Amino acid sequence: MVAAALAGETSRTALFLAATAGNVLGAVVNFALGRFLIRFEHRRWFPVSPPARRKAEALFQRYGRPVLLFSWLPVVGDPLTLVAGLLRTPLTLFLVFVTLGKAARYAAVLWLTP
Repeated sequence: MVAAALAGETSRTALFLAATAGNVLGAVVNFALGRFLIRFEHRRWFPVSPPARRKAEALFQRYGRPVLLFSWLPVVGDPLTLVAGLLRTPLTLFLVFVTLGKAARYAAVLWLTP
């Protein structure tokens, strides 16, 4: 994204929208895994390890749904979105918090790019 922004090949708005939408879509996949496929948690392909899930559950229980604003963070973001599905967070609230967090991240990246 930064390289494309620096090259000026694509509008920053298009980059922002594409990056945000793609990242939110990935979070929805994790949400669905938590909601419907948690029984496969111990499989090699499952994207979140049991210890990471437990850590994310503790964060989620302590801070509530607004913790999803930090779903863009490396290491803890994917487990947070999975736990949101596991704990049956309403999809609309999930989308609001995750979209706000991820959009803020990409807005900051583009704002900091000359």
